[in-house]
Amino acid sequence: MSDIYYTVASDGESKVTEKMSRFLGFAHHVCDETEAREYIKLYQNEYHDSRHVCWAYALGPKGDVWQLNDNGEPSGTAGKPMLGQIRSLGLTDVVVVAVRYFGGIKLGTPGLIAAYRETARQALEDAGTREMYETERIEVVFPYMCADGVMKIVKGEGLEVVEREFDNVCRLLLEVRASRAEELRRRLAGVDGAEARCPGQEGMQDVAGGA
Repeated sequence: MSDIYYTVASDGESKVTEKMSRFLGFAHHVCDETEAREYIKLYQNEYHDSRHVCWAYALGPKGDVWQLNDNGEPSGTAGKPMLGQIRSLGLTDVVVVAVRYFGGIKLGTPGLIAAYRETARQALEDAGTREMYETERIEVVFPYMCADGVMKIVKGEGLEVVEREFDNVCRLLLEVRASRAEELRRRLAGVDGAEARCPGQEGMQDVAGGA
């Protein structure tokens, strides 16, 4: 199973005009719901004189955490087509905001759906795409005398060290690519005296299948 997923590479913007209504689109990479809502609040404040500020976001490697809002537009005409574009482009960890200035001519349900969809699409395409991969964390506990063996693997693989403690008993919290986690647990647990385990599982036998 692939651990690869995609998000936007940078910030993106768009401008769409439909029957005198102006739509401004904005796309941003976000790490969590708090960050997504900060962007939404930013545009709500900046464009407080607009008729609508609609939005959608998707989070997590599989995009299964999501929210959307039509902000007064008929139900399903704004947030839903915007979220649809996020999914259609295979993206996640992204928020899209669309600001509408009403031009005096009603667009109707099909017109609104098309306008918000196009606003989101252009903003997301302007932001570009970046490849990401899922990660897991490994906790390694080992006596100080074994530090050289553990650190040789850590440095050789270029692993990210999230936390480190060096004393008579040492501890490292590593973040590794999910598809390589099992292999790296085995290698780390293969160092004499080292124990590789899931974070927080005190006293657990090494998860790589050691005695």
